[in-house]
Amino acid sequence: MNAQGRLISRFLNDLPPGKLEWIGVRPARKVAMISVKKTIAITERGLQGDRRLEGSKGSARQVSLISVEFIRAIADNLGIDNIPADILRRNLLVSGINLNAVRHQYFQIGSAIFQATAQCHPCSRMETALGKGGLVAMLGYGGLCAKIVESGEIKCGDEVVYIPPDKFQERQLSLY
Repeated sequence: MNAQGRLISRFLNDLPPGKLEWIGVRPARKVAMISVKKTIAITERGLQGDRRLEGSKGSARQVSLISVEFIRAIADNLGIDNIPADILRRNLLVSGINLNAVRHQYFQIGSAIFQATAQCHPCSRMETALGKGGLVAMLGYGGLCAKIVESGEIKCGDEVVYIPPDKFQERQLSLY
């Protein structure tokens, strides 16, 4: 971990929990998101009902997340009032937690454990979904990709809770 990472990790223990606001799955490529109130996150695969469940086991993009706060910033960049979560093609919409702070970290939603792997960069489809300038408006606000480390049920209203590395390791050791 670099110096900046060490500095940030010292303060992450004080990160307040967020909230899962919305869940969306896509059964196939290029189809609309389907909003669900709950689903099962399956270790190393994806969300039940989502096309990524059938993808490569161990992919770094089993689930994608975006925050209400990021969507507000995107809308501000475009000069519009609101953006429906489903058109951004992310699986989970959260609020009240800084997604950039949990990048490369572990977090829990419901009974499932996730590891944020990378930023989720916008694709060219955002020009169609949001209109001209949509892709550029999303730069830096595309959310995160995550792997599912431990299966479990997630549902709208669940807390999004940061798990410190030492607590995650203790949890893993207690499973054996």
